[in-house]
Amino acid sequence: MLLRAGFIRQLGSGLYAMLPPMTRVLHRLEALIRREMDGAAQEVSFPLLQPAALWRQSGRWDAYTRADGIMFAVTDRGGRELALAPTHEEVAVAVARELVGSYRDLPLSVYQIGRKFRDELRPRAGLLRTREFVMKDGYSFHATPEDLARTFEVMGDAYARILTRLGADWRAAQADSGMIGGAESREYLLLSDVGEDTLLYTADGLYTANAEQAVSRAHPAPASVFTTPERRHTPGTPTVVSACAVLGCEASQMVKNVLYEAEYLNGDQTSIRPVLVSLRGDHGVNPVKLWNAVSARVDGTLTALEVADTEHWADSPPLGYIAPDLPDSADRPFLRLCDGAAAQSQNFATGTNETDWHLVGANWGDQFPLPEVADLRQTQAGEASLHGPAQPLLSARGIEVGHIFQLGMRYTGALKMTFTAADGTPQTPTMGCYGLGVTRLAAALAEQFADERGLVWPAVIAPHAVLLTVVDMKDAAQVQAAETLYAELQAAGIDALLDDRPLRAGVKFADADLTGIPWRVTLGRGVAGGRAEVKERRGGEVQEINLGKILEHLRTRLGQP
Repeated sequence: MLLRAGFIRQLGSGLYAMLPPMTRVLHRLEALIRREMDGAAQEVSFPLLQPAALWRQSGRWDAYTRADGIMFAVTDRGGRELALAPTHEEVAVAVARELVGSYRDLPLSVYQIGRKFRDELRPRAGLLRTREFVMKDGYSFHATPEDLARTFEVMGDAYARILTRLGADWRAAQADSGMIGGAESREYLLLSDVGEDTLLYTADGLYTANAEQAVSRAHPAPASVFTTPERRHTPGTPTVVSACAVLGCEASQMVKNVLYEAEYLNGDQTSIRPVLVSLRGDHGVNPVKLWNAVSARVDGTLTALEVADTEHWADSPPLGYIAPDLPDSADRPFLRLCDGAAAQSQNFATGTNETDWHLVGANWGDQFPLPEVADLRQTQAGEASLHGPAQPLLSARGIEVGHIFQLGMRYTGALKMTFTAADGTPQTPTMGCYGLGVTRLAAALAEQFADERGLVWPAVIAPHAVLLTVVDMKDAAQVQAAETLYAELQAAGIDALLDDRPLRAGVKFADADLTGIPWRVTLGRGVAGGRAEVKERRGGEVQEINLGKILEHLRTRLGQP
């Protein structure tokens, strides 16, 4: 619809030109964001080109250029490596450490609105995931974690006000901090069926989390049908379903073991380590939780984590018959992890490290040593929440438009930023960062509000407030009435657009619906009687109003004095 309505044009994969209507939408959205931000932070502008040395100092250069590969890196004519900004944490610290000398200089809070660049592997859904985009990003520095926590909530409240003023259906959710890092983060999402993120929440409103981060009470497994350890022949049963069918048990009474291959960087050295994950047969691995668990346990920057070819690591059976005690590789010991729900399993069935055989009635501490326990499973809708067994998790799709982080000393420590405390000692400040995607938010609003006829913009960011449609350009009275009303609206500060194209009325009406301008005034045959039709785009309400009262009517509906 944005393409059809003349808002954007695509130049390449994930690359779009913003045409006049979209530029107006973005400028108005930026103005709304500034009105909320200016009370909480000061506006700055950081360079888009950043020295690679800053990213190496923070430890993110390899992660962004080699592991995730999301950053565009360039080299200048002097051979110096530079990053084309995907984000600005390092730059913010580098600037702030030159400005902050004493605790009296804190807190310091700044923000900017500008372009970012990310080498997305699969740009998709128009402006929702692109390689170049506009973002509001903010950074704050504090003497204490308590002060950071207060600013974190101030920024969260500002985001809530922005989304509420836009009339959006949104949720704030606990989230994974990803490559930005930090101990706590919160996402802001617009609900939409086209969203990439899954939210899990409770009806009482006490819990909302991204499925990547969500936790719950696993459905309890029924008492095992096995009472004593016993090897059983299970030919042709490489899957949980097939094994359970032969063994006569449920998936929740099995422990499956999956071998992964972790690749990580330590300096310029690439290393590989096998990771054996044990979890209940009815559960799936949460890839984000697993990535975080493995990343915290390898000596370097994790760059890849994939299901492994078992033959590469040991004389072992194919997946489906692996046991928790699969022998270590000759040159590298396995990193062994067990999900918390699987750690509670008793008298379970599992593999034997021998094709076509399973062991039943097994227990941790008897037949197998218990690996290190971590939360690794994917939480599912329908499972009970931790705060109340009577509150099952519900599911919804959402588009992430904002994300705020409590980073702690993740960057200020790495880049050696200090301040002099009241007692004269040097201390490291704690830091927060706060992102809000401008182009993504505009696209998400378009997705959420559009109907079968076209776009439906919130009045606060619409490219124009009112569209004047002349039905018959050959009718001098209609043209004169439209031009007079247009001048009156403009003089009153109401942004109007006059459609005086020599086209059929039906085409103009269709275009009016497609562009999503909140109010349409149709000047047709009624002009002869001193009246015109006023239609609200969102609700579809139509009223016939005297020409002399249209300005007053629109002022009232637009909330203008």
